[in-house]
Amino acid sequence: MASPAEARWQDAKMTSERLEVQRTIAAVPATIFRLLCDPQGHVAIDSSGMLIDATGDPVTAVGDSFVVHMDREALNDYPMGLYDVTVTITTFVPDREIAWTILGQIRPQIGHVYGYTLAPVEDGTLVTSYYDWSSIDPAWKDAGIFPVLSEGALRATLGILARTVARGGFGASA
Repeated sequence: MASPAEARWQDAKMTSERLEVQRTIAAVPATIFRLLCDPQGHVAIDSSGMLIDATGDPVTAVGDSFVVHMDREALNDYPMGLYDVTVTITTFVPDREIAWTILGQIRPQIGHVYGYTLAPVEDGTLVTSYYDWSSIDPAWKDAGIFPVLSEGALRATLGILARTVARGGFGASA
C-alpha cells in the first residue's frame, strides 16, 4: 500500500505498465506542441540526462523520425555509453497529442512508447506525459527492467518543459 506521500502524487491512470503525470503549463497548446515536434526540444526538456543532442527536422506526421544521440551513463544502470536511437512518431494530432517509439540497435526492438496529450484549460494547457511499455516485446517484459524512467523523471521533464516555455524557448509566443 502506498504511503500518504506517495498516494498524493499518484495519478489516476497509472498502471503496472504505464506511467502518466500531469501539469498545467502557462502556454497555449500550439506552443507546447511546437516544442514537442522539434528534435532539439526533446533534448532541451529531458530530465534524465541521457539525451545529448538530436539530428533531424521537426516532425509533422505519423511515420516521421529523427535521431537522438544518447548517453546511457547518465543513468549509470547499463554500460551502453554513447549511442544513437531513432524516434519514430506513432501518434500525431496537432496541438493535442504526440507519441513515439524508440528504434535502436538492441534486438529485439523494445516497443515502448512515450507521449504527451495537451488540453486547453483556463490557466494554459493541461499537459499529460505518458510512458507505456504494455506492448513491449516479451523478451523485455521477462527481463523485468521496466520502467526505465521513473514517475519522478516524467514529472521533472514537465517542470523543465514549463520553464523552457516560460523563458521563451522554442517559439513560446503564440
